[in-house]
Amino acid sequence: MTLSPPRPRKQPRQRRAIETCAAIIEAAARILEGGGPEELNTNRIAERAGVSIGTLYQYFPDKQAILVALIRREREALLQEMRAIPQESGDALRAMVDASIRHQFARPDLARSLELIEVSFPLDAEAAAMAHEIAAISSGLLARRFGRIDQTDLLTAVVMGRALVNAAGQGMIPFEALAERVVLAIAGYLEKVAGRSAAGAGN
Repeated sequence: MTLSPPRPRKQPRQRRAIETCAAIIEAAARILEGGGPEELNTNRIAERAGVSIGTLYQYFPDKQAILVALIRREREALLQEMRAIPQESGDALRAMVDASIRHQFARPDLARSLELIEVSFPLDAEAAAMAHEIAAISSGLLARRFGRIDQTDLLTAVVMGRALVNAAGQGMIPFEALAERVVLAIAGYLEKVAGRSAAGAGN
């Protein structure tokens, strides 16, 4: 049986309700930054958000639903940065890598906590959809440098870059010169597959 991710009880429509939901989600983010997942519960979230526990439960059935909303918020923020890169960017690959690193390290403690939490939620389809959208964005941005790239190769490059940035966020590899290393790894791969495709077309 496939589990569905927890969802809010109701979608806020009016401005005040939207602001209340945003405050609840941000409160959860700040608790994660300050103490990690073990410090998180709905009472603490409500207190940090400045709302009653009853108000919290009007919108979210439990803390899992709040965490899912937070994960979605952070993913959408990264996608918005990617979408904002102009098609005529002189170095689109570096711009994309810089956006990914900014997102990871703007709030590194939050990013680390969410990476641990994400594995316990059935959000694989959404993670895949995000990777596919970044690959679609990449297709247009990188065409000037690498030519037409197969979708699977684009997805491979996206996963490769994300893994390297996440590894730096977890302290596995140094932050120093991270962008250069990520660009070098992705560019090397894409140049290889682009050359392979060109050779195949010439036969």
